[in-house]
Amino acid sequence: MDAEQFREFGKAAVDYIADYFETIRDRPVLSNVQPGYLGDLLPKDPPQNGESWRDVLQDVDRIIMPGITHWHSPHFHAYYPTAHSFPAVVGELMSAGFGVVGLSWIASPAMTELEVVMMNWLGRMLGLPEEFLNCSEGPGGGVIQGSASEATYVGLLTAKEKKVKDLMEEDKNLTEAEIKGKLIAYSSDQSNSSVEKAGLLGSMVMRLLPTNKEGQLTGETLQEAINKDKAAGLIPCYVVANLGTTPTCAFDNLEELGPICKKENVWLHVDAAYAGTAFVCPEYRHLMKGVEMSDSFNFNPHKWMLVNFDCSAMWIRDAKYLVEAFNVERIYLKDQHKGLAPEYRHWQIALGRRFRALKIWFVLRIYGVEGIQKHVRNQIGLAKYLEDLVKKDSRFESCSCSMGLVTFRLKGDDSLSKKLLQKISDRKNVFLIAGHLNGKFVIRYAVCSRLTEKRDVDFSWKEITEAAEEIVPSKISSQDIPDKKSIHALDIKTLNGNIEKSK
Repeated sequence: MDAEQFREFGKAAVDYIADYFETIRDRPVLSNVQPGYLGDLLPKDPPQNGESWRDVLQDVDRIIMPGITHWHSPHFHAYYPTAHSFPAVVGELMSAGFGVVGLSWIASPAMTELEVVMMNWLGRMLGLPEEFLNCSEGPGGGVIQGSASEATYVGLLTAKEKKVKDLMEEDKNLTEAEIKGKLIAYSSDQSNSSVEKAGLLGSMVMRLLPTNKEGQLTGETLQEAINKDKAAGLIPCYVVANLGTTPTCAFDNLEELGPICKKENVWLHVDAAYAGTAFVCPEYRHLMKGVEMSDSFNFNPHKWMLVNFDCSAMWIRDAKYLVEAFNVERIYLKDQHKGLAPEYRHWQIALGRRFRALKIWFVLRIYGVEGIQKHVRNQIGLAKYLEDLVKKDSRFESCSCSMGLVTFRLKGDDSLSKKLLQKISDRKNVFLIAGHLNGKFVIRYAVCSRLTEKRDVDFSWKEITEAAEEIVPSKISSQDIPDKKSIHALDIKTLNGNIEKSK
């Protein structure tokens, strides 16, 4: 393909994407295809001769589009937002077009330099302590990771190496193997599955501690767990605090957890993957009080800040611990600029990295801080609007509302809400998922798409109430429905499996 053909193909692809977003509201959010559907539509062997790009683009519409779950539909309310905006798409295009790989500063100076500046911009937008920023006089700094999962894992490995070195310096008789076999980490039972996975990958037990009725990990619970483990001969090493838990977007109290981690010499990592974007609005920054006591902090611009996946912002209070944990030098990676700029290959798992700072730059310049604030406040307002609708229907129980996430259930037995979610999923017009809160099955409604408007919330509520009518007719008083544990409780994994099969 030559440059002229690329111009034609690229313009046609941009038109296709633009047309897709102009019609996305009219598409069923969930697909009707079954597992293996592509096997019957694609040839078993690759083409021997090249084909026309026009044929390829037609097959995207014919073959790929029917199997797409429309994540950016205003009727997609599962999980959390996975951000999307046209400036970010152009940033991705430019990154792919330049095709640079960030092995080192000299491999593409603008790539490292822009990332340094963008991490400072983001940190200041959120109101992070100055010592975390690349521009501070201290040893801190920021780096773009692929996801919060990577950031949590990188934090764990860094904490692990630091703890081993500290203890071996204190006691020369200790061996690395002895120490690593006793290390233990902590988080709440409301944390994301990636937190537990970080423990598995890092060969460190991740103890998931119970939360209070608001879904928060308390200092008292953490201290009790640490005391118990120390008495058993274990070595507390790493704590992951949540600013916005996965099930309900609850906020752990850093002012309680921070002093305990300092006293016990335990690395405190803050996971603010979704809710961190809200700190761009000053009225929500009280939720991260105590962040100055953390050792690392992470949030995902690719969740709520209109920057396309993947883009996860991570800051370290003292970057030397990160570099020491991941520094492997080779002669072919050395240059004369060592020490004058961050060598980000030492700040992550992979050697190479993409030019992700471009899409942040494009988004922040085109939307501005005020545009991001307006987006966040609007989505929080839509969530509160749905909460009000739930509260007005006596058949429903409003369980939580935090940021852009609402959880609710039908009053009574869990089986009623499970049936409701299945009926909603079968209709394929809106996409919701389940969770658990205080031992009860709840339905999660997240405001995800940047396109979502009040009319879309009304559409979702209509879908929800029409499905509910088949289970609990509105003429029947919900007060007469007993609230007890289901005899045949359906496991959440089974339910999710059924949802997948229905796509």
